[in-house]
Amino acid sequence: MSKKNDPTKRPNGGVTRRGFLGSVGAGAVVAATGVARPGEAVPEITSPEEMVQVALMINGRIHRLLVEPRWTLLFVLRERLAITGTKAGCERGECGSCTVLVNGQPRYACMSLAVEAVGTEITTVEGLLDGEELGTVQKAFVEEDAFQCGYCTPGQIMAAEGLLRINPSPSFDEIRCGMSGNLCRCGAYPHIVNAVTTAAENKKGGQ
Repeated sequence: MSKKNDPTKRPNGGVTRRGFLGSVGAGAVVAATGVARPGEAVPEITSPEEMVQVALMINGRIHRLLVEPRWTLLFVLRERLAITGTKAGCERGECGSCTVLVNGQPRYACMSLAVEAVGTEITTVEGLLDGEELGTVQKAFVEEDAFQCGYCTPGQIMAAEGLLRINPSPSFDEIRCGMSGNLCRCGAYPHIVNAVTTAAENKKGGQ
């Protein structure tokens, strides 16, 4: 195409809107792809589909496997390791059914990448069992009938376990605040609060 008919140039030598957007777009591509200036090292970019090896400490056992960097901890737990006590709910950090403990802190597995969890200690609801014996919080949820359909229960239990590890004697308001990130569509909230209270008492009693 001749310069005379170039749609990106104005007859007076200025740049048209199309030409401006094209130059801005090209600059954005350079910035996004990490193209280095002459003499600078080019940063290494990992493809989302490229498999990387990780070692995850889950419930006291090390699992070595290949994962894609974009895989969530929830996906790896359920689909790659068959640790299915952790439930997939909204998968966008709103319902809490996928709650696990990472270094003792409650965390949404759907919002955590598996590669981020390397070097941490992950506990799922299965990790609260003592052989075939239910853990203290699990027992309290059964005793207080703190569930109906049960789908959200693993996440509720892990949130409660995390709360009691941080605060062994929570008040009513502290329990409500600590459990507020976990939704129960059946509306079993009064029983859930009772279960956390019972679990706190039983933990202090050595049960």
